[in-house]
Amino acid sequence: MDPNRLAPQHLHAIAAAALPLAAWGVHAALMRRRLDRARRDPLTGLLTRDGFTIAATRLLHQPDTGVVVIDLDGFKQINDTHGHAAGDAVLSHAARALTEWAGDHGVAARLGGDEFAVVRPFEPAWVPVRMGHLAGAFARPAQWQGHSLHYGASAGLARAADLPGRTLETVLAAADAAMYQAKRNGGGWHQHTPSTDLATADRRWRRTRTAA
Repeated sequence: MDPNRLAPQHLHAIAAAALPLAAWGVHAALMRRRLDRARRDPLTGLLTRDGFTIAATRLLHQPDTGVVVIDLDGFKQINDTHGHAAGDAVLSHAARALTEWAGDHGVAARLGGDEFAVVRPFEPAWVPVRMGHLAGAFARPAQWQGHSLHYGASAGLARAADLPGRTLETVLAAADAAMYQAKRNGGGWHQHTPSTDLATADRRWRRTRTAA
């Protein structure tokens, strides 16, 4: 049958049948946008812990992938001195730096407060260079109402290939333990080593991060 010669009642029936499909398409698009917003931190635009879990679990199956857990240094002092608006400016500044550093092959997230995480490739030979670039990103101060807000970061790196099982929870716990070691060292970054007590690190991760 020539569609150009359909009777008017047939055309109306086709249009009526198409309406639910079109409405469902709009509804599905809205749901996807709402789900994406729910997985994004409203202040920084970074993934939340839930969104990061999904993305990082997928990326950890790729070769040389690692996770970095970052805790800002000097953030509380900025909040106490200049107020929460200045603190928000620092968090947004850190988020932009981490997004740029993660690049096209990685993802960044805000786990909560001033704690962040990044999953991205870390070829062993390039680890010092990559982590040096991260330190450089935080060396630039955030600007807020004419103030240069200087802050730093303590970062812990764990490569999935160096850990048994390569599960996200294991890699996160190892990166978290490395971050605490960096903080004890006065800042900068520290890489997980096989000698780290992962049982203790995993308990600390579960205890201190479940609300993030």
